[in-house]
Amino acid sequence: MRPQARALLLATALLATPLAAPHPAAAQEVNRIVAVVNGDIVTSADIEGRRRLFALNAGLPVSPEVLNRLTPQVTRLLVDERLRMQEVQRRRIPVTDQDVAGAIAELERRNGLPAGGLVAQLRRAGVEPRVLYDQIRAQIGWARLIRALLGPQANPGEAEVAEYIASQQARTGQPEYLVSEIFIPVDDPAEEPEVRGFVDDIIAQLRRGVPFPIIASQFSQAQTALQGGDLGWVGPEALDAEVGRIVTQMPPGAVSNAIRVPGGFQIVTLRQKREVGRDEATMLTLRQAFFPFTATLNPDAPTPQQVQQLQRARALSASARSCEAIEAAARTSGSDRPADPGPVRLEGLSPPPLRQLIGGLQPGRASQPIVAPDGIAVVMVCSRERVNQAEVTPQIARAAIVRDRAELVSRQTQRELRRRAQIEMRNNS
Repeated sequence: MRPQARALLLATALLATPLAAPHPAAAQEVNRIVAVVNGDIVTSADIEGRRRLFALNAGLPVSPEVLNRLTPQVTRLLVDERLRMQEVQRRRIPVTDQDVAGAIAELERRNGLPAGGLVAQLRRAGVEPRVLYDQIRAQIGWARLIRALLGPQANPGEAEVAEYIASQQARTGQPEYLVSEIFIPVDDPAEEPEVRGFVDDIIAQLRRGVPFPIIASQFSQAQTALQGGDLGWVGPEALDAEVGRIVTQMPPGAVSNAIRVPGGFQIVTLRQKREVGRDEATMLTLRQAFFPFTATLNPDAPTPQQVQQLQRARALSASARSCEAIEAAARTSGSDRPADPGPVRLEGLSPPPLRQLIGGLQPGRASQPIVAPDGIAVVMVCSRERVNQAEVTPQIARAAIVRDRAELVSRQTQRELRRRAQIEMRNNS
């Protein structure tokens, strides 16, 4: 490819990271009963499927050593999941197949997968899609149950919202922290050494690079598991005293050691720091059209298909005058990547050349073609706004109040279900 035809070779940072590549399936597990929970069974096949699902999402090797390390906590999680779904069903809280399908579609969208791509990936890895369906159904059902239990408390009044906002404004200039959490309960003191060992194993995996949201969504028993453990921006006073003390001493990106808190262990990671009420940022809405390559690009020897895609991208770059035009081009580009990557913070874009390119675009003007190894993107800025992202809006205040209340009710309800349950663990070794 001649220098003038190379356009700008950049990695596009606007797209979600795909799921980890699948691993080969191991030998089929003998389906035996491992636990009986109020008459419902947990089988070894259930445990095997959930272990493999976690290993796939985390990018871990599906080896006997890895799977065996996961077994105790996966077993416990499946027991708790049975208890939760029994309560959901007892209270006749509906979770439809359409609800589950919608959650699957959202997962595919966030991971840049086509419709049906996630199910295909699971099957290639030896994981039955039912394993993921069951987990999602339990998560949706439990969230709806907790909201139902909150009743009127799920809708904070104007006075409560105003009081929360006033308390945050009084802290203007003080530090606050963007934190994610994983909560692993300890219901029986005799189980604490085993649970602590599992928590330490989780921390080791996180520090090896396994994404925090993946482990949180699979193993955390906090309500934030549905959001990958995201607690949002919090001050130390909103956390357990020991957790708050540790967070104030952590550098961004760090993962804590196991922290003993009432009811179990907590792991936290600090993502960012800022001052309350002070976080000016340039927020952009964008549209992008991506023209995929059928083979990885060799800049010195592009294929005819790659040259054709560059011509399409250059024509769009020259002719597009609106974000609607970029959206229309995206629909016919042959790519499953979304035309709308969602709100983008300019200061957070990387690498720096991409940030510089996007930052220099005026709204309504298309970028020059952005060439990556797997295709070419044309990007347009639809709107640009300078905002204070640390401002506490009524919507943010309501969400924070409800989150704290839901977490308390969730832990209390789970403990009560465990206390009343008849659980028989079977030793099949």
